[in-house]
Amino acid sequence: MGSPDHTAALEDFICNVPLFHGLNRGEIATMASHMERLHLESGETLFNQWDRADCVYFVEEGALDVLTKSGPETYTSIATLHRGRSIGEMSLIDNFPRSATVKAKSDAEVVRLSRKKFDQLMKRHADIGINILKGLARLMAQNLKKTSSRLADNMLPLG
Repeated sequence: MGSPDHTAALEDFICNVPLFHGLNRGEIATMASHMERLHLESGETLFNQWDRADCVYFVEEGALDVLTKSGPETYTSIATLHRGRSIGEMSLIDNFPRSATVKAKSDAEVVRLSRKKFDQLMKRHADIGINILKGLARLMAQNLKKTSSRLADNMLPLG
């Protein structure tokens, strides 16, 4: 995985990611052993819209732009993700293609958890996997509430 300092830093980072709230320090260490770090240069593409989704990423340092196609060669930025934010959580449980393109807005460090590694974790440490799935359900519920609220704000009044 890396030096003890890098491993400790990764574990400290994971402790602060909402998806992993509820895991104890030993479970965090186990989780870290199933993840890998990647470096992105500013402007580098992490993945493209419609790519096969087989992992979730967590922003450790820097910023990532989430972009959707707005024309044949144009994109619209729909969000910028910073430290602690995740992208592609659903890829742990489904095989749908990516719904957006993600590019590094600045030099960035991201942490990847592949579906394959998550499946291994579920087999060996079901209790950790269940806690992560609960975190995923919480995250999805929060996102659904935000989306529902935005939809209600933009609906025309009836009558």
